[in-house]
Amino acid sequence: MLRSNIEEHVKLVDSFGRNIDYIRISVTDRCNLRCVYCMPAKGVEYFDTAELMTFEEILLFIKAASELGIKKIRITGGEPLMRKELPWLIARIRQIPGIEDLSITTNGVYLEKDARSLADSGLDRVNISLDTMRPDRYKNITGGGGIDDVLRGIRAAEDAGLLPIKLNIVPLRGVNDDEIEDFARLSITTGYQVRFIELMPTRVNMAESTGKLSNVPISGMVSADEIKRYVEKIAPIYPVKLRRAGPARYYRFDGCEGVFGIISAVTCRFCQECNRLRLTAVGALKPCLYSDTQVDVKTMMRFGATKEEIKKLIIIGAELKPQRHNIEREVSLDAMSIIGG
Repeated sequence: MLRSNIEEHVKLVDSFGRNIDYIRISVTDRCNLRCVYCMPAKGVEYFDTAELMTFEEILLFIKAASELGIKKIRITGGEPLMRKELPWLIARIRQIPGIEDLSITTNGVYLEKDARSLADSGLDRVNISLDTMRPDRYKNITGGGGIDDVLRGIRAAEDAGLLPIKLNIVPLRGVNDDEIEDFARLSITTGYQVRFIELMPTRVNMAESTGKLSNVPISGMVSADEIKRYVEKIAPIYPVKLRRAGPARYYRFDGCEGVFGIISAVTCRFCQECNRLRLTAVGALKPCLYSDTQVDVKTMMRFGATKEEIKKLIIIGAELKPQRHNIEREVSLDAMSIIGG
């Protein structure tokens, strides 16, 4: 168990001996897209703006977390670029001692406009969600988005030096699984890190999986083994070890610069290696994505919690981290846009 004396902490270690050094922080529950596996076609009811964590509250939280050994911060949403003045927040996070890795996950629609200011503010890199390279299919999957905006955003991120570019693809059976090989080939022709992510069940995509969402039929997850078999049709692949690889298992085609990864949260859990906590846009600290357990950090802050008291809340969050997720027992996860991807 974690020790109660804050001053003795050099590392944040959970009850199962895992070193926690990474926090994903959602800055908004709002999103400009309606991706079929993430948000119901009718949308969601957004929180009132006053309920969201302020940037000042987020910075105080990160300062406390950094003193407990948190080194990596990923900013998420909803769509984080919908939050005004995000470069301002990035610049202030960059100044916090101990934060070594700072990135965002975005759908890329607004990235052309913001890439340079984010890079100048100290952002290291971006993860961009892109589930298809076909314009009409992109509109269907995202509820009306334009893929050209995303492609320009990717180029802008490259030009700004937000490297390596990571592309996140969720293969959906009968929807975009016929593009798995096309995406894998990007690792041959570019330096992108292409990452295939197993569809994670939520109340949204499980409840509506037998019907149609935005005219796109959802018929199930494509497993990591299936993804690998698709890719091996192109050529033999070889495992690659990357620094800060996270949950992905990476591979490379012989002689190619780029790599592709597979994140198999459902069929081949990586819980024993999980090093992260999540802070939702309304200030709930979640020890596990698939857990209803959370610590209400924001309310304590608004009652005047000090940095030392916030540290104690983070320690409690780590202590509550379960040994493994419970996907197979119960789908308790709300829309990803609410929690933060």
